[in-house]
Amino acid sequence: MGNLFCCIQVDQSTVAIKERFGKFEDVLEPGCHCLPWFLGSQLAGHLTLRLQQLDVRCETKTKDNVFVTVVASIQYRALANKAGDAFYKLSNTRNQIQAYVFDVIRASVPKLNLDDTFEQKNDIAKAVEDELEKAMSAYGYEIVQTLIVDIEPDEHVKRAMNEINAAARMRLAATEKAEAEKILQIKRAEGEAEAKYLSGLGIARQRQAIVDGLRDSVLGFSVNVPGTTAKDVMDMVLVTQYFDTMKEIGASSKSSAVFIPHGPGAVRDVAAQIRDGLLQGSQHNN
Repeated sequence: MGNLFCCIQVDQSTVAIKERFGKFEDVLEPGCHCLPWFLGSQLAGHLTLRLQQLDVRCETKTKDNVFVTVVASIQYRALANKAGDAFYKLSNTRNQIQAYVFDVIRASVPKLNLDDTFEQKNDIAKAVEDELEKAMSAYGYEIVQTLIVDIEPDEHVKRAMNEINAAARMRLAATEKAEAEKILQIKRAEGEAEAKYLSGLGIARQRQAIVDGLRDSVLGFSVNVPGTTAKDVMDMVLVTQYFDTMKEIGASSKSSAVFIPHGPGAVRDVAAQIRDGLLQGSQHNN
């Protein structure tokens, strides 16, 4: 109906290319326009001014001979003041942009090692953007932004990199674990040494108390019972200790069988052996 009345509508964010007898005449802005077809005017086509995005996947090789796939996202749009150039000078804009992206990436990445490629992806993106901006501005297009969104090494290389990283982390974990076990053993040894030291102090104090008690008993008995000697008192104390020991052995339900001589003569022999041991110890210390 619009063509019948020589009127056309141009949508927002779009321009229309007007020709007259096959020659470019004007760029029509959004809105309603009169296009007298009977005077040779015609609509050549529409050109969108919206921001467009092109994702390009480019396979190349790094300096250390690792094949990678670089994924670049190019955001571009046609310029309203150069709509004629954008419409007439390029037949396939996306293929033209892709060719420039391939050229720049395959010239930049082979100069870098794999690790440097990951670290310098912003520099690669900047190089692609500069080259595209310089080339596409002549065709009426503006390069808004260029992003390197992904760098994908070969699957075997990726697996090897993950294994190297995992091995390094396991080595660090093993070192930390060994250090922790070392500290634990040191602390356990220090605790055991302190416990044995305190146990020795306790035993020494216990024996000192027994010796002091025996000495006081011998002195008190000698004073209160005239005619007794220290030897008599010591024999009696040993007999008492002997019977206390026999009582403890008999009272214990879990004690093993112990065969010892029993009788007054046996007690006398035990006392003599203890005295001889004490005398020998005293002579050795002197």
